[in-house]
Amino acid sequence: MKNPGSRVSNYPLSYKLSWLPRFLKPSLHSDAEDFGPAAADLLVPRPARTVRLAFVGDISAVASSQAPICDPRLKELLGSADLVIGNCESPIVECVRARFGTWLGTHHAMKEAFFIEAMAAVGIRHERLVLSLANNHMLDQGIEGFEETVGALQRLGIRMIGTAHGGPMLPVNAGGLTIGFAAFTLWRNAAEALFSGRVSTESNPERWPTGSLGNADLLCAVPHWGWEFRHFPQAETLVLARRLTEYGFGLVVGHHAHVLQPVDLIGQAPVAYGLGDFLGTALARQPWPGRIGGIFTVDISAEPESLGKVAGYRMHPFVRLRDSGRERLVPATDLGGTLRARVDERLARVLGAAQP
Repeated sequence: MKNPGSRVSNYPLSYKLSWLPRFLKPSLHSDAEDFGPAAADLLVPRPARTVRLAFVGDISAVASSQAPICDPRLKELLGSADLVIGNCESPIVECVRARFGTWLGTHHAMKEAFFIEAMAAVGIRHERLVLSLANNHMLDQGIEGFEETVGALQRLGIRMIGTAHGGPMLPVNAGGLTIGFAAFTLWRNAAEALFSGRVSTESNPERWPTGSLGNADLLCAVPHWGWEFRHFPQAETLVLARRLTEYGFGLVVGHHAHVLQPVDLIGQAPVAYGLGDFLGTALARQPWPGRIGGIFTVDISAEPESLGKVAGYRMHPFVRLRDSGRERLVPATDLGGTLRARVDERLARVLGAAQP
């Protein structure tokens, strides 16, 4: 096996050179002028029966090894969902293999005990959780770390998407609906040979095996895409989003940017380009724009005449505050003073409307 600390990433040089400046000051540059609303009702009148999906951003223990403190309203929001979908940004391991990189923060890792306590703290039940393993950090602790992660999630009864073994699409039942989830990563922090056969990296449905999309009431793509610490998607990300909708995906929710990104509507398909971090995946002293995240709720019709159609969606911004060495998750509307003014201004730029 190759040393888990070795990195043969596929990032272009310009990406690498811009990482630190953009981490310190996330970019507000945009390759597009207009995006869809951050919240909308798409089926009027609203269906009598709906299934709620709640999407969260990247999950890791890099910034804190203690379970977070979660505002009761956020906990209630997550607890009310039929499914919660997130990105497992760190291998779940008991033994750290890439010791120096993990200490430095460039390699991710989290212990199973932290993960269990964190999910309980935010009100997410294991049987309702779907986690993507399709991200650039999944091989940070080598092949053994990846296998340990899969084993831990299987023991906990948590469904996984974005693994090569599971195929491009995983059908998941939620409230009588079948949601077809397809996850993949465009980026990797290790050699292609390590990712191959383990983590899904193919973004073009044309190259997926015949019949991969299968029969589902709604197809949902969960891509790990774009450049980090940019509040707006780049031109190639916009093109890929449109291509996915053309292949029948009625919902697209992305990760990787570590900052909140806008929501768009392509036809009747909502696209949330990036939800930021859910639990601290960047350094403990991360600048404030990177502490803004979002919980993206999507209600799906369970009525026969509109089965599987998106009835409505809403972005719920929150902020990760430092609290005695751990993170405290609070709704953006609960902030005060200078930070509230800064966050409101940033949300108005990114989501298109100031928070009430």
